[in-house]
Amino acid sequence: MRKQEIYDIAMRCPLLRNVDPEGCKEFINNGRPHHVVQGNYFFHQGEPADRFYILLHGQARLTQLNVDGNQVILYHFGLGDGLGIIVALSNMKYPASAEAIENCQALSWDTETTQHLMLQYPQIAFNGMKLIANRFSWLQDRYHEMATQRVEQRIALALLRLTWQFGKRTADDSTTIDMALSRQDLAEMTGTNIYNVSRILSKWEQNGLIHSQSKRITVHKNHELVLIAEGR
Repeated sequence: MRKQEIYDIAMRCPLLRNVDPEGCKEFINNGRPHHVVQGNYFFHQGEPADRFYILLHGQARLTQLNVDGNQVILYHFGLGDGLGIIVALSNMKYPASAEAIENCQALSWDTETTQHLMLQYPQIAFNGMKLIANRFSWLQDRYHEMATQRVEQRIALALLRLTWQFGKRTADDSTTIDMALSRQDLAEMTGTNIYNVSRILSKWEQNGLIHSQSKRITVHKNHELVLIAEGR
């Protein structure tokens, strides 16, 4: 990957927002290349959080084992997203695992290097604080969804988020989610079981809202999914 391409992707990360170009380049130049093949992990739940990553190529997902031993998918990551930033800045253990769902290329920084750069460029530290606040708000929203919304709403919300992150427009003005997405994945994202996901997706497919084939989902009627997500 060319140096300029690395800069362009890494600077999408919210940690570098509004940092001057010199600071961005120094920060990125201090990152170490890191490769994870599909099915392997950047880090595991419970390990000391001593490093974080910015994704340059491929896709990854954040998973967590709950108290019952069931896996929950918390989030999907694409280009320019940061993995483990918050906990690496907080000297915690990783509360979840980050799995590569494609062959991934990333840059990584250890905590000591990051803290040194934050002293040089306070905007990076300020951005880190905003990331912590945003992630706390996001977790509150997810817990609220699980506690108050019907399964159909949660699945609609999950698909809408994925179209926003990984959607590609098609010739007929539909949106294909450009990632492998099984019904089991959707069940783990929405706190339900594969039976409910299959039943709801089949109904939506019959009604022309979506089309599902080879672990790829295309959304044909985005506005109707929005109405379902809003409980209308």
